[in-house]
Amino acid sequence: MTKGGMESVEVFTAEGKGRGLKAQKEFLPGDVIFAEPAYAAVVFDRVRKRLTAWKMAVNEWPEITSEAMALTHVICHTCFKRQERLHRCGQCKFAYYCDRTCQRAAWLNHKNECSAIKRHGKAPSENIRLAARILWKIEREGSGLSEGCLVSIDELQNHVDSFGEEEKKDLRTDVESFLEFWPPHCQQFGMQFISHIFGVISCNGFTLSDQRGLQAVGVGIFPNLCQANHDCWPNCTVVFNNGKIELRALSKISPGDELTVSYVDFLNLSEERQKQLKKQYYFDCNCEHCKKQVKDDLMLAVKGGESKPSADTVKEVIQFSKDTLEKINKARMEGLYHEVVKLCRDCLKKQEPVLGDTNIYLLRILSIASEVLSYLQMFEEAADYAKRMVDGYLKIYHPNNAQLGMAVMRAGVTHWHAGLIEAGHGLICKAYAILLITHGPSHPITKDLEAMRVQTEMELRLFQQNEFMYYKMREAALKNQKIQVMPEPSNENAPGLFHKKE
Repeated sequence: MTKGGMESVEVFTAEGKGRGLKAQKEFLPGDVIFAEPAYAAVVFDRVRKRLTAWKMAVNEWPEITSEAMALTHVICHTCFKRQERLHRCGQCKFAYYCDRTCQRAAWLNHKNECSAIKRHGKAPSENIRLAARILWKIEREGSGLSEGCLVSIDELQNHVDSFGEEEKKDLRTDVESFLEFWPPHCQQFGMQFISHIFGVISCNGFTLSDQRGLQAVGVGIFPNLCQANHDCWPNCTVVFNNGKIELRALSKISPGDELTVSYVDFLNLSEERQKQLKKQYYFDCNCEHCKKQVKDDLMLAVKGGESKPSADTVKEVIQFSKDTLEKINKARMEGLYHEVVKLCRDCLKKQEPVLGDTNIYLLRILSIASEVLSYLQMFEEAADYAKRMVDGYLKIYHPNNAQLGMAVMRAGVTHWHAGLIEAGHGLICKAYAILLITHGPSHPITKDLEAMRVQTEMELRLFQQNEFMYYKMREAALKNQKIQVMPEPSNENAPGLFHKKE
């Protein structure tokens, strides 16, 4: 069934993978295949993860945030935008909105939630609230196909039968909490169906970001997107933009081609990606890149030629890198960033004579070092590490990968702050070209990046005309306007495509 703007795709049975989506027409890189509003969505209770992206307004950076900071009062519960001042619901005192327009738009979904929160005495966790919103919608509209949906909530996979003991225990706890919250006057659902809804949330909940893609702020269910199967080298990507999920083409797609997205970061060995997918999403990945272990050789690269290290030396350095990464994580958790820098420098001294330029352990240290040094405003050293990181990423990632675009953007900004305007402008232009495809021209971060591209182009012209004058003007500008603090380094990995309960 295709309706509600979904005419360009159809659901089909993919061999060995269950249902999937395939194209009904040709798409070019950057095309929006479909944009889907959430079936139901809620704001997180608190900060979960900060996405590894940078706020791109010129000389404007994200504020340092506490990992325990509540999100429910700083994020609009309708459009998921972060705002300075929000209007609070006068009844439940829990929901917040940008303005009366957002509040009126939310009332259909918030009405039952509002009275339930007042009756319960407090708002439950996001999983309970999301399950309740889904079931209230089913109560209003039935469990059949909703407008614009290719499949019903009933048909979504829950994988409850594949849950381990700990997951089953969490499921029982969620169901018990839900039954305490669910009003007795509302339609009563069976335990099996309630468990199905929580299974759907666990396996298919999509993480929503704020308007600039800087922070994960909520979770929602998007039935059409849920039909897109995984591939480690996908032909589509997903971005949250203007209140909807967009499925965007990364490469040319012909009619009849399956539409795929990646559930995990490609910057892991095939075996590690397969383990992660099996653990989190309950399937074995048999994509071409996993079967043939494509690019694993690059991610495990070592120095060649006469100086090629022995297998024992490589093993020793990789173990040292793993141990160092654990120490770095501990130091970052404690905010000991100068200690992080020392650990990175010591590790790089061990790695550089042994590991190749695309080795994932080297790239991970370079990424951390460049991020933390930028935060500490040691931009020249950070720029060197960022450039090496990007050079490695360009050989590994899909050329239109969103995480590659963000990394290139970060490197460009670091070079710009270091006064390396030629390299900085080049990297910013490269990042802009990638984000035009992955995020589109209307996304706030792409618009901010375009402003930076224009600004660095003007500065580059001045630099080319009179290098001495450029540095004098830059020096004067820095005296008059202190460089803004860079974002505090996050200790979290980049989030997967789908939300997993913590």
